[in-house]
Amino acid sequence: QLPFAESGGGLVPNGGSLRLSCVASGIALDDFNIGWFRQVSGKDRIPLACINRRDGSIYYGESVKSRFILSRDNGKNRLYLQMDSLKPEDTAVYYCAKFGRCRSEDLGGLASWGQGTQVTVSS
Repeated sequence: QLPFAESGGGLVPNGGSLRLSCVASGIALDDFNIGWFRQVSGKDRIPLACINRRDGSIYYGESVKSRFILSRDNGKNRLYLQMDSLKPEDTAVYYCAKFGRCRSEDLGGLASWGQGTQVTVSS
């Protein structure tokens, strides 16, 4: 059983918005560095945003700063990614995952993700 189930993807026009959701099974989200990455088939995984488990600080990758907002609901054990001002280059499969590294200008060490949710932004 995968630890995460992502949802909320879809097809949106250039400049549109989506809110992705991730529910965790068998783990508590606040026990880990947790966040989102995306991947286009055949290309590298791109870390987007994460929450540091030690102090709750949130960090963003350069490509999504000021457009995406990461949040967490510990009571529901859910993670969200609000995505605004979407661009065609944001088209990818989006995953929530554990992050081995979650600090300023250093997001990575991705592990344990779900099946992902497809986001497509039309031009």
